[in-house]
Amino acid sequence: MDGTVAEAAHVLVVDDDAPLRGLLQRYLLAQGFRVSTAGSAADARRLLEAMQPDLMVLDVTMPGENGLQLTRALREDGHDMPILLLTARGEPDDRIAGLEAGSDDYLGKPFEPRELLLRLRALLRRIGPPAPTENARPVRLGAMEFDPVRGLLQGAEGPVHLTGGESALLTVLARHPGEVLSREAIARTLEMDETGERAIDVQVTRLRRRIEADPREPRFLHTVRGRGYVLRPGT
Repeated sequence: MDGTVAEAAHVLVVDDDAPLRGLLQRYLLAQGFRVSTAGSAADARRLLEAMQPDLMVLDVTMPGENGLQLTRALREDGHDMPILLLTARGEPDDRIAGLEAGSDDYLGKPFEPRELLLRLRALLRRIGPPAPTENARPVRLGAMEFDPVRGLLQGAEGPVHLTGGESALLTVLARHPGEVLSREAIARTLEMDETGERAIDVQVTRLRRRIEADPREPRFLHTVRGRGYVLRPGT
């Protein structure tokens, strides 16, 4: 996804800290994004009834329904926009908890607005179309077919819901069918940070729940011990 598309993206910022919410709104507007804001999970839910943002920036430690709970509920309801969680806790285990809830990235407070901007643009690139030189042919996964150009997983009964992170991971693997990709290579392609390799394992677990009849005995998405992961399409 190029800079023009990124600049037109619509971001929903959800944070109970009004000064920070206003600062992020002004900063992202100045960078060319369209920005909506909400001060609570309830406010965010009301906005999502009327719109589908391209990205969500979501605070974890809100009173009432917190960011992890809202992320999990949104994924269960079928919302697939990339979600970046903000929290005062920056430990890797907390980031993994966010990924397990369905988020796509994690940024600890305090942070520089420039870092947030770079992460949002990286998320947009992850869900963008592949480069023309890359393999973009659909792959068969039993009764399902995945189109890496559209990021669409099609089942016998229609589209299968994927989050932005799941779609991005499956796209990387589908462009290299039968080829073992290391966690480092996948994380680098997805522009993930230093905890990205561990996050790949979480995303693989989630993705297997979508494409495998028995995630404990995968037919298509295999772990190659000491090397990484490989997608082996088949009927």
